[in-house]
Amino acid sequence: MSRPELTEEQRRAIEEQMAKLTPDDIMLDALVSLINLGAQRARPDLPPGEAEGRDLEQARQAIDGARALLGQVEARHEAELGQVREALSQLQMLNVQLSGSGPPPPAGDEETPPEPAQPGEPGPAQRSGRLWVPGQ
Repeated sequence: MSRPELTEEQRRAIEEQMAKLTPDDIMLDALVSLINLGAQRARPDLPPGEAEGRDLEQARQAIDGARALLGQVEARHEAELGQVREALSQLQMLNVQLSGSGPPPPAGDEETPPEPAQPGEPGPAQRSGRLWVPGQ
């Protein structure tokens, strides 16, 4: 299938548009697109147990790409990126929850908090064995 040739006017319009773009414009657009794609692949609208419509690996790839791009533009656009950072954070948490590699979403009934440690005793994080303490 052959591509249709652009007219001179179409080519000129494309060149004018490209002259106005910056690399940051492209990266910001790609950043938002990756977050949207990741959310679409994670499919948070599916009820639990109906994971066949999800692709968590592609969601993770989109998250990784978005994080990389965020690092490239954050210093220059920090003030404008609050919502983008929040959306990426929510997507990361959703992906962890859906993949089963993190804590489940909070339930309606809260458990009673563990008793506080007595002075000199290890706290709950240390007792769980998941807290790294230098020298131990």
